[in-house]
Amino acid sequence: MQLFSQYKWYLLVGASVLVAIGAWWFLSDAPQEGELLTTEAAGGGSVDKELVGTLLQLRAVSLSGTVFSDPAFQLLQDFGTQIIPEPVGRPNPFAPTSYRPTSTSQGRELFPTR
Repeated sequence: MQLFSQYKWYLLVGASVLVAIGAWWFLSDAPQEGELLTTEAAGGGSVDKELVGTLLQLRAVSLSGTVFSDPAFQLLQDFGTQIIPEPVGRPNPFAPTSYRPTSTSQGRELFPTR
């Protein structure tokens, strides 16, 4: 009993470390059901072929201005709203204003003057 009372902190710390190591080993050694990462062969697949085909089709597209002369385009109307210009505010909206109250309604000084 004398031994335990003399070295009880060392024994408690050692037992805690052993329990922590045992818990880590027990929980981390669980086998995984399936792999989270999968790899494919570098040869590509049908997705790669479809992507290359789509990119080749997009390369063949040429843009010209003939769509703007089309009568259907000429019949389109703009339903947007007019934006009215407003006056510009202060450069720094967080800067203090020139109005600065010096006392509250009870007569106490809010900002002491120097």
